[in-house]
Amino acid sequence: MGTTNNEDLLLQHELAVMEGILESKEQYRKIVKAAIARWVKDFQAGHIEIKTVDDLKKLIEIDIELQKDGL
Repeated sequence: MGTTNNEDLLLQHELAVMEGILESKEQYRKIVKAAIARWVKDFQAGHIEIKTVDDLKKLIEIDIELQKDGL
């Protein structure tokens, strides 16, 4: 009986941790998406030159990583 309780508690803890990770990933995606939108806006306004495209590439790579289901 004690083992089942322990297993249930462990499962609840693991679910809570997963939920926290998923929430964090979603928040990070919002930040990255906002940064990408700002980069595009600045690029269109002529504030960013084509030689700084590496910044956009990094943002896109981060966004893709956050979208991966690594669970």
